[in-house]
Amino acid sequence: MGWTIVILLLLAIALLVVSFVKNNQNEKTIEQQIDQMTYTFKDEIHQLQQQLRNVEIDGEITALEAGISVSSAERSLLRELLNLQRRGYSIETIASKKQLSKEEIERLTAPFVKKNERGEVVS
Repeated sequence: MGWTIVILLLLAIALLVVSFVKNNQNEKTIEQQIDQMTYTFKDEIHQLQQQLRNVEIDGEITALEAGISVSSAERSLLRELLNLQRRGYSIETIASKKQLSKEEIERLTAPFVKKNERGEVVS
């Protein structure tokens, strides 16, 4: 009778250990799935934000250049310039990135830049 109780107690302890190990593995799997979904959602949100930025800039360009035909290459360049400017890049940095002169950048973006009462440029 004593051996039976000892065997049953050891079996219960072994099953308890196996249960904890399996539970730990399941938690890790679920954690990995959640992390993967989180990264996927962050990537999708970033892509949607980029598309929204492009649509807003295209809307501004269209509103200011109504009646003036602009080629898709010019529109794309203007979109990139405005996007860089809104993200805080200086005109000098944008000019060096796009290999254009500072004056050319200022001329292209001038209709889209607002000035506040103090004369400071606000994008």
